[in-house]
Amino acid sequence: MRKVCPNFDREDGLETILEVPVPEEMFTSMGSTVALRWQNMAAWMKAQTSDKYSSPIVAGRYNELSFLLFIVGSPLIPLQVQADQNVPRPVRHSSIEASTAKYIIQQYIAATGGQAALNALQSMCAIGELKISASDFHQGDESVKLTNNEEAGGFVIWHKNPDLWCLELLVSGCKVISGCNGEICWRQSSNQQTPIAKGPPRPLRRFLQGLDPRSIANLFLDAQISPGGPERPKYEIITHTLWGYFSQRSGLLVKFEDSRLLSVKTKDDDDADGVFWETSAETVIEDYRYVENVNIAHSGKTFVTVYRYGEQSANHRRELREAWKIDEIDFNVWGLTPNFFMPPSDSISSVKFSR
Repeated sequence: MRKVCPNFDREDGLETILEVPVPEEMFTSMGSTVALRWQNMAAWMKAQTSDKYSSPIVAGRYNELSFLLFIVGSPLIPLQVQADQNVPRPVRHSSIEASTAKYIIQQYIAATGGQAALNALQSMCAIGELKISASDFHQGDESVKLTNNEEAGGFVIWHKNPDLWCLELLVSGCKVISGCNGEICWRQSSNQQTPIAKGPPRPLRRFLQGLDPRSIANLFLDAQISPGGPERPKYEIITHTLWGYFSQRSGLLVKFEDSRLLSVKTKDDDDADGVFWETSAETVIEDYRYVENVNIAHSGKTFVTVYRYGEQSANHRRELREAWKIDEIDFNVWGLTPNFFMPPSDSISSVKFSR
């Protein structure tokens, strides 16, 4: 992955460190020569202004990319994971079902490095790349086929216990920044037409794809529902169910599934049913490797099916797919303070005003 951009103004000038590393495939598509590719990338970076999205064609393209990145690249889990607690917890005085679940988690903890290794993790930084493909919306029972066009990109994740995190995701020129400062979650795309979405503290789904064993263990031990959904009165999470599949042979998490039903009010009438969005996601987790005595998943594939129905309209279905891999990961990052996870200024002002 490309992490720095040369200085084209001065040959002896310092290189520019990219906020989000660019995969080789995305970099190669920017021109026929290395110099031309860097010049095109520099021109693209300077063109990230609100005027760029005034064209309907460009705005539609970025709205489509934002949809893909919100649904597949940076979804949240509406559960408060107590990642600041030590794991595991005693199995005694529990029901058979609860005792079996805790036993499976204890095997998972041992397989990922052990209790001492997981409790020693205080922060993390991961750099990775991904490819996303999607189908168009289809009605009813029509067959759905994914397009051959894949959108390539990269991401950087910062995480500090208990629930401070930040994700920067760049795919085909569209950037999504999402984070949590322990009080609110927020998310914003590079398309300025999309407002900032805010809600209560929640974990990023990508952490639960084998990237953060400590959060995974705490989630499946005794997860608790987070109070409320996003801070928008027109949104309501009706149900959200999660499944974790652990290998009997290795004890590791090999598949993670979640299903969500969301109601969106499209009218001011409170009695109106609105539009329902049903999202089902399945992640196959692969390539576990030890990093600083902790066993971390380094690649996987996520398959998402989105249903949209309601308001006397026919059912619409869409399928999406993401292939991801981790290139670098490091734990206990020195100097990573809570100030790093501050949300945009307008999110802070709105929270203070609401209190």
